[in-house]
Amino acid sequence: MNLTLPVVAGYCMAMLGRNLVAVHRAITALNDRDVDAYLAVCTPDVELVSPIAPIEGVNTGQEGIRAFFSGIEEAATIFQLEVEELQPVSANRVLALVRLAFESKGGVSLATQPVGSVYDLVGGKIRRVRVYLDRAEALEAAGLRD
Repeated sequence: MNLTLPVVAGYCMAMLGRNLVAVHRAITALNDRDVDAYLAVCTPDVELVSPIAPIEGVNTGQEGIRAFFSGIEEAATIFQLEVEELQPVSANRVLALVRLAFESKGGVSLATQPVGSVYDLVGGKIRRVRVYLDRAEALEAAGLRD
């Protein structure tokens, strides 16, 4: 895993580090299926915008996050995120490039997918997560691509 700490003009390195730690803890909690640990690093009004949000809606607040975790348990025998890079892109935004390993309970064999997520944070807590199956879209959403 690469934790990138670039120079971000005018921002306290401690704040940037705190944000990276929050995102890393959230990913670890997701891999461990520990919804309480996940919620501990989120604001009460957290939003998770997954690739299926246009169909099922945005997961909002504790109830929405718990529903997301339940959906994983119902659908997958394997759901693991391997962090390749965490990069602060501003004082309150982190880009996560991960590889998702997924195997459905319905018999679909193990598949891996590169994924990019943009985390928006407030006071060191995750306020919104936007997940992209296309990393170019994630880079654009993070403001790293024209």
